[in-house]
Amino acid sequence: MQLTQYTDYSLRVLIYLAEKNNGLTTVSEIAEYHGISRNHLVKVIHNLASKGFILTTRGRNGGMMLSRPPSEINLGDVVRNTEPNFDIAECFNPSSNCCVITPSCGLKSIFREAHRGFIKVMDKYTLANAVELARK
Repeated sequence: MQLTQYTDYSLRVLIYLAEKNNGLTTVSEIAEYHGISRNHLVKVIHNLASKGFILTTRGRNGGMMLSRPPSEINLGDVVRNTEPNFDIAECFNPSSNCCVITPSCGLKSIFREAHRGFIKVMDKYTLANAVELARK
């Protein structure tokens, strides 16, 4: 399983903002720091704001900051709100599944269990935990 670049960028933005400790930060600052396309980052930031993870202020003195303390931002929630799906194999998407062994294959249930385990672990941690672990 691999997280999408979108989720990776979302987590990077949140960690950067957590490190800023409530200071306003600009899209350009984060884009430059991470070497990420500013245009792509704008989409990520818009989604994080619409999901309530960050607050944004437009204008000359605008920027963004976390909407709540890092200890209240659950990583499982972030992943669920940024990953479009967890279609680990084609059999997860009935509309595009062309696999001929689907009826006799048990991998889907194993993959589903692995996905639940992954999310269960992510749900144990907050943004604050991610920042603290990096400091150790």
